[in-house]
Amino acid sequence: MTLHLTPTMTGLDTPDPLKFAFGAKTSAHASRGGIRPFTLDPGGWQAWWQQESEAGERALYIHIPFCRKRCSFCNFFENGANPARMSRYMAALCDSLKQAADTPFGQSQPCSAVYVGGGTPTDMAVEDLARLARAIQGFPLTADAEVTLEGRLNGFDDAKWQAALAGGFNRFSFGVQSFDTRVRQQAARLDDRQTLLARLAELTRDEAAVIVADLIFGLPGQDDAVWRQDIADVMACGVQGVDLYQLIAMAGTNLARAQEKGSLGWAADGQQRAGMYAYGAQTLEQGGWQRLSCSHWRRGDAERSRYNQMAKRGAEILPFGAGAGGSVHGHGLMYGRDLALWHEALARKQRAPGMVMGKNPNALMDGLLRGALDSGWLMLARLPASLRAHLLPLFEAWQRHGLATLTPGQLELTLAGRFWHVNLQAGLFEFLQRNPLAGSDIVPAHPADMVRHSLV
Repeated sequence: MTLHLTPTMTGLDTPDPLKFAFGAKTSAHASRGGIRPFTLDPGGWQAWWQQESEAGERALYIHIPFCRKRCSFCNFFENGANPARMSRYMAALCDSLKQAADTPFGQSQPCSAVYVGGGTPTDMAVEDLARLARAIQGFPLTADAEVTLEGRLNGFDDAKWQAALAGGFNRFSFGVQSFDTRVRQQAARLDDRQTLLARLAELTRDEAAVIVADLIFGLPGQDDAVWRQDIADVMACGVQGVDLYQLIAMAGTNLARAQEKGSLGWAADGQQRAGMYAYGAQTLEQGGWQRLSCSHWRRGDAERSRYNQMAKRGAEILPFGAGAGGSVHGHGLMYGRDLALWHEALARKQRAPGMVMGKNPNALMDGLLRGALDSGWLMLARLPASLRAHLLPLFEAWQRHGLATLTPGQLELTLAGRFWHVNLQAGLFEFLQRNPLAGSDIVPAHPADMVRHSLV
């Protein structure tokens, strides 16, 4: 059998793979295509909730689609944070959570992670935050469940902090993006550097929860000196975890519009962003931070980043809220963003409008491979021999191009491979689509076993 190998799968043969292995990173995620929408009538939807889950691991994702301000780089902005509108949404959302929890499907498997994302969930009122926490507790949770609230530091006062802790939240993920005041102002972020550092110092003194900060590299005005200071600040501010994300100028953002008009100003190009990633990763690891994935590091054992790992490797994620995505009984779900339609459906006790996908026959294998490449390690010895042999030419090409190192038992991404890990995931799925292997959907091992340092 002649295998099809292309540069989009293997990367380019270049003396500097960190900067030039691929043209650009164009997406935050990669997945196999070809899964078609699935027709599900109201009766079928109700029946699903009467059937017990067969998933090996499970989490909740709850979406809060409101923000007080639209950041320049964001294409997820959905609704302004009008207090009355938010409270109406939270009341309906919590009702839907209670109804779902009180079903055979909702009670059939415990959740080891809960993630409340958005939007800006920290913009909700303290009363709504407490109500949401109570609704979450209606689901069976494991004793060590990771319960995360996402948001921003601005507006997250002590009353919200205490309400969240009392309600069972034990992890908080704050979008800092950059500490530099001028960079933040250009990105339409709230608060200056000193305000951020002071608030993080207050929150991290309380050991009741894990605090994580997200940083973006490549923002307009963020040169190497600013980035070095960002890394120094995040390492010194007391947080237990940090994400490093590359800026992707997505269509529809204010940043993309400014770029089209020529009013963006200076911003790092792709090669400079690669260097910024390398500096951040190496500095964190030299400082004793442990890498949990290609974009996430932790300072101590308290931080697990459990939800992110589960989502990457294909765990069952029960989605709630307008714009939420997840999976039920092996079917991918994505709810529409229209709030009026979402409210109308819930009032009629129907499934919120959106898309239901057919089952992916390769779901276990896809989750295994995606999760392993996201971590930077794939344990080859746990793959079926036929699949391991089938993928070997691709892995050998990655090694030749400086993107991975290969041993009989393990594929480990290099620093360059970790920077391009989404491109490698996309290349791997393209390889499997163009070079199908019969029976490759059967993977006997658990996806968590494929990752060298799985923490779940």
